[in-house]
Amino acid sequence: MSVTVVDASAIAAVLFDEPEAAPVVASVGSPLIAPGLLRYEMASICATQLGSEPRLAKLTLQRYRLFNGLDIEFIEPDWDALPLLARQWELSAYDAAYLQLALKRKAPLVTLDARLADAYDQAARA
Repeated sequence: MSVTVVDASAIAAVLFDEPEAAPVVASVGSPLIAPGLLRYEMASICATQLGSEPRLAKLTLQRYRLFNGLDIEFIEPDWDALPLLARQWELSAYDAAYLQLALKRKAPLVTLDARLADAYDQAARA
């Protein structure tokens, strides 16, 4: 089955109605998968938005709660290999978890993180 790996930047763009939301939605055409850390990253993004826009707290929380309704399969990374992949591509371990999953599943990676996208493009060609 074909799947798409999504990261927090892509999900946040859609949930919080950022300008990049339309291209993200257009690039997803198969079931979504992500490392479990996506949950933490989304909570962190929500907390940051609550701090920067307190007057929009109710709307921010409503949009954040939509995350729980998304059909995303969460998959644990290969913990032993993760630090090496992170070093190889000069990524954080968090970003490397998305990269690892996309490479392992031979799946597209939807991200707004330019550094992660570049690492994915290079690694997928290798």
